Amino acid sequence: EKPYHCGDCGKSFSQSDHLVKHMRSHTGEKPYCCGDCGKSFSRRDHLAKHMLTHTGEKLYTCDDCGKNFRRSDHLAKHMLTHSSEKLYRCGDCGKSFSQSDNLTDH
Repeated sequence: EKPYHCGDCGKSFSQSDHLVKHMRSHTGEKPYCCGDCGKSFSRRDHLAKHMLTHTGEKLYTCDDCGKNFRRSDHLAKHMLTHSSEKLYRCGDCGKSFSQSDNLTDH
């Protein structure tokens, strides 16, 4: 059941706080401000991720090679370098890549 509805786009939510967060996508409200650089965010978790750029703290470690990352999505992208699976193929020469960025650069 999703009783909370957005008046702007009609999207529905199961919890009122989810609707509040969603409404910021329409209003542009960014109530969470970085005390170090002044950059603002619509969500607290986005500010928390941003704060890692100031501390230099790297919480995510690759089990294969030991390289450290500040963000889990960066680790996930890095993990593709260890994969033998190459999903991105060049239509011109046939060379395959594990990351779309590498195909684009090629």
